[in-house]
Amino acid sequence: MTARAKPPEAGGETGAQDRWDIRCEWGPEGLAGLAPLSGVVIIVDVLSFSTCVDVAVSRGAIVFPYPWRDARAAAFARDVGAELAGPRGESALSLSPASLMRVSPGARVVLPSPNGATLSLRAGANLVLAGCLRNASAVARAATAAGRRVLVVPAGEQWPGGSLRPSLEDWLGAGAIVDGLTGTRSPEAEAASAAFRAAGATLPRLVRDCTSGQALISRGYGDDVRVSVELNVSETVPVLRDRAYQRLG
Repeated sequence: MTARAKPPEAGGETGAQDRWDIRCEWGPEGLAGLAPLSGVVIIVDVLSFSTCVDVAVSRGAIVFPYPWRDARAAAFARDVGAELAGPRGESALSLSPASLMRVSPGARVVLPSPNGATLSLRAGANLVLAGCLRNASAVARAATAAGRRVLVVPAGEQWPGGSLRPSLEDWLGAGAIVDGLTGTRSPEAEAASAAFRAAGATLPRLVRDCTSGQALISRGYGDDVRVSVELNVSETVPVLRDRAYQRLG
């Protein structure tokens, strides 16, 4: 009878990246394993939470992440004096970067997202930034200035059963940020950076044609993808402070 392998101890696999300054790991498990070893955590959800946060904060809004759009989210929005973003295509403000191009300066928005928002709320006491393709260089500079030990977390999507689906757009977004960070890199971080560099001028097409991009385009949200693939057009660095993303500085 073959002996069964013992399960890894908590943090045993993702914790292996603790030898490097710059780490990169997927989703909730990666965040749980490596956030305690990091001074800065960067959440990357290109389609669309992190892009929405960049767009809204760039326009002077404050964004409260929330895991799900339900009665609790509505109550939370009332408690913090904010507007709850509605379903994409049905509300003036939603998990749609294009819709948030119209947000008013000073607006307070609760933005539910099962991926990027959920990870933001689980990141703990670290300095938490929201990164995407639009603000990749600006976020990398801010993270480098804040501390050497940085964790970049591509959020990924979810399969219908709830398991993590690694997504190309978040891998490329993570790579764009890693590419601008200073310090030693884990192999995972190096791989993300290499993927971004290899994409080069084809990056917008790759994101448009990948599973997540095509899913949005097929539903009529091509403008959201167009906004999300713009590289380094924003100097905004959203930082999670007092339960909300707001401009750093």
